[in-house]
Amino acid sequence: MNLAYISIGSNIGDRLHQLTEAVQALHSQGDITVTSVSSVYETAPVGYVDQADFLNIVLCMETDLSADVLLEICGKIEVQSGRERAIRWGPRTVDLDILLYNNDNIESENLIVPHPRMHERAFVLIPLLEIAPTIAHPETNRFYSEEVAVGDSGVMCWKKIDGIDHFLQLGK
Repeated sequence: MNLAYISIGSNIGDRLHQLTEAVQALHSQGDITVTSVSSVYETAPVGYVDQADFLNIVLCMETDLSADVLLEICGKIEVQSGRERAIRWGPRTVDLDILLYNNDNIESENLIVPHPRMHERAFVLIPLLEIAPTIAHPETNRFYSEEVAVGDSGVMCWKKIDGIDHFLQLGK
């Protein structure tokens, strides 16, 4: 069984609905069990800033799928949600990123794990640390809680979540 952490963000339409739909789509896969989900955090956009604020979560899952197949499923969920890639770091219905996959270091044409910019992004680290407070980079063993980005005050808890079932009920 593989352990993976996924970051999900949305800033188009009903952002919370987009997040819950994405988690439900992952959770309903036969080879994926979502084991935990962070609270929902709201953040200003990074990179391309002329867009709405994002809602972000991080979830933990157990899966029998390879990282490449998991990436394909994440991409299909993005497409099904209406995601368009017109502007780099631009607005999106939903964005799913594989942050960590076991303690693997993966570098392929389509996937880099650990996610190459996660240590710079408070909107990723703060929800990740909520569900995995002692998690460390698999290669350097540096705790993610030690990253400078964790101190970013621009990440606000938008909705406290009490488990996966509570989160999935928000979408109904």
